[in-house]
Amino acid sequence: MTRNLLKNPNGDEQLDSWELVENGGNGWKVEDMPGDCGHDFCNNEVTKYFATSFDLCLKRQVVDLTVEGYTPDELDAGPAVMVEDWYCSRTDCGCTYQITICLLDENQEVIEEFKPELQTVDPEEDCSWKQVSHMFSGYGSGMRFISFEHGGQDTKFWNGWFGVRVTGSSVALEI
Repeated sequence: MTRNLLKNPNGDEQLDSWELVENGGNGWKVEDMPGDCGHDFCNNEVTKYFATSFDLCLKRQVVDLTVEGYTPDELDAGPAVMVEDWYCSRTDCGCTYQITICLLDENQEVIEEFKPELQTVDPEEDCSWKQVSHMFSGYGSGMRFISFEHGGQDTKFWNGWFGVRVTGSSVALEI
């Protein structure tokens, strides 16, 4: 059975468990779903999301896989790593979204990285919730940590929290 290794993936505990890498503008904020000028989410159990501001906001968690109960032998077998995230913009303001996921060795050096192109969301096109997912496989042995970092900002530089909204983040091993 797979389990989400990220703590507080939806903001239910405000910003607990997240390291604020960039906290530009007004910084990060947790809001209730669907929020002002927002969209309903596909999972009714998710009731909150993280919102960004007019300058770059990035947050990160580094998961220590041995602390989570995985043995070095299990990890060296190279289990599939599934990552997922959801993002959207408001209906009245565009935004940018970025994500970087890294598999790390015992010294927290990068073994493999997933970093798709920066996404710009135009609310006049489609600003509903979008899923990003990726599966790591065939990366070899040595993984001990996983770094999950995401965020963005708004495209109009409005004061407040008009930037990208993120929720439903997950990291899971298939063992």
